[in-house]
Amino acid sequence: MATVNRFWAALALVILLALGLSGRANVESLEPLEIATATGTHAFQVEIAKDEASRALGLMNRRYMPPDRGMLFEFDRDAPQTFWMKNTYIPLDMIFISRAGVVTHIVANAEPLSERVIPSGPPCAAVLELNGGTAAAIGLKAGDRIRHPFFKS
Repeated sequence: MATVNRFWAALALVILLALGLSGRANVESLEPLEIATATGTHAFQVEIAKDEASRALGLMNRRYMPPDRGMLFEFDRDAPQTFWMKNTYIPLDMIFISRAGVVTHIVANAEPLSERVIPSGPPCAAVLELNGGTAAAIGLKAGDRIRHPFFKS
């Protein structure tokens, strides 16, 4: 009986992986991004959310994100932005960024599953979400620079 259960469990896992429902990003969908702080340059791999559907979904329903990963939300124009953590299970640092790639505002350790609105403060062109505590760990401050092709240096 245990062999049969293991067979069905293995088959289900293979099907989920084949359908891309594993909850992990495909390596092909990741782009390099660097954050320059007083403590050095920090490399990340980020998913890009550049259309309404991907921005609406964001990192919802994820239970884990590797420490060197994140999601970059790209917007067509600079404007005040608001986010929330509904259906987001992991604490996140939200980094609000100008079109020039300059950090304008940081919200550390946004509360998982909260519907509290999180404002960008000044208008921004992008928002970078990283695991909660990452901004503090790398010494990120407003005025630091983000390097990625989206930003006009």
